[in-house]
Amino acid sequence: MSAAGATVLPEGVFGAVIPAPGAWRRSDVDAEDFRVTLSAACLDEIARAVDTLRANKLPTLLLDPAEFDLTQCRAAMARVRRILDHGVRFALVDRLPLESMSLDEAKAIYWLLASLVARPVAQKIDGTMIYDVHDTGATARPGSGIRPDKTSVELKLHLDNSYNRATPDYVALLCVRPALAGGHSRVMSFLTAHNLMLARHRALLPRLYQPFWYDRQGEFMPGEPRVFAAPVYDYDGTLRARFSAGQIAGGYVLRGEPLDPAGQQAMAALLDMFDDDGLTLDFDLEAGMLQFTHNRAVGHSRTAFEDFAEPERRRHLVRLWLRDHGRRAYPG
Repeated sequence: MSAAGATVLPEGVFGAVIPAPGAWRRSDVDAEDFRVTLSAACLDEIARAVDTLRANKLPTLLLDPAEFDLTQCRAAMARVRRILDHGVRFALVDRLPLESMSLDEAKAIYWLLASLVARPVAQKIDGTMIYDVHDTGATARPGSGIRPDKTSVELKLHLDNSYNRATPDYVALLCVRPALAGGHSRVMSFLTAHNLMLARHRALLPRLYQPFWYDRQGEFMPGEPRVFAAPVYDYDGTLRARFSAGQIAGGYVLRGEPLDPAGQQAMAALLDMFDDDGLTLDFDLEAGMLQFTHNRAVGHSRTAFEDFAEPERRRHLVRLWLRDHGRRAYPG
């Protein structure tokens, strides 16, 4: 203990308060902090890009925004990148005119816009680059390889791909169709959560800098372990987070061992914050809207949802993972 009676943090544990705008509460955030509206000029560029795609067929993965006239869209996505790196660390882009294009064309335009933020990378060991988020009727269990985003269950606040060495820096979602009911979105700053751990649970914070076991969701090569070890927080001049409560729980199931008491207490303190409405921002993604989050700073979630009976009307989001460093392959 220090002279003031506070727990002395071990070396490597960040002991300073993270300032706004990266660390925020609901009351700190205005719509203009995160909302980016596509201008008429930008929508005109998109319409012309769709015409070009129709006349010049190419697989979406080969599309390069440098080959299209996207001056206004480039400016809009540059603003998204600034928000992700220097602002509240999440952005909503409103919106693609889905009614004027096919699903494949929408994915192509989405790919081009997201590529202006950062480089898309693989989301599965098999090299999947464009990932459809929808309920398949499957059940996610530890070690099953079925991701919870393929179900209709509630997804607690998490950071994507926390069970992989090379996590995406940014996560993008395109809403193709919302659900009949539910599926509401929520975001929270894990930088704010770190501030609160420092203020309220200082003695527990060091445990979050030590490794937890994560279920790797079946994304590994033959002979590799089914689990991955990583801390929730690390600091090398920049504070970064990775977290998925479900994958941590699954990791310990696969290891056949309980989470240690200090880990349980630190996890419980962090999870308590998820239920504090003052720390989170809620919204509904509508058809054509894009959501971007800084995946090492802002967690995202969705409530459970009820789908339409007709397959063509069911909830459908399309996800891209973005990262400018390392290989584009899943391991990074």
